Amino acid sequence: MVIALATAATVVDASPFSTNGALVVANTPEHQRDDAYRGLLRWGAGVCVLAPISAWLIFVVI
Repeated sequence: MVIALATAATVVDASPFSTNGALVVANTPEHQRDDAYRGLLRWGAGVCVLAPISAWLIFVVI
């Protein structure tokens, strides 16, 4: 459980709500900013779902 949560927390650093993600969105040209924000938001949400499941499969099931 700890490995799954740590993996999800680490990979989600690219979401637009983290410092790194906010810097990426802020430095994106204005006409592409909405797309960059949505893309990073999808990435963060997807990783929150997939990282714990894959970590559980790798470290518990196998």
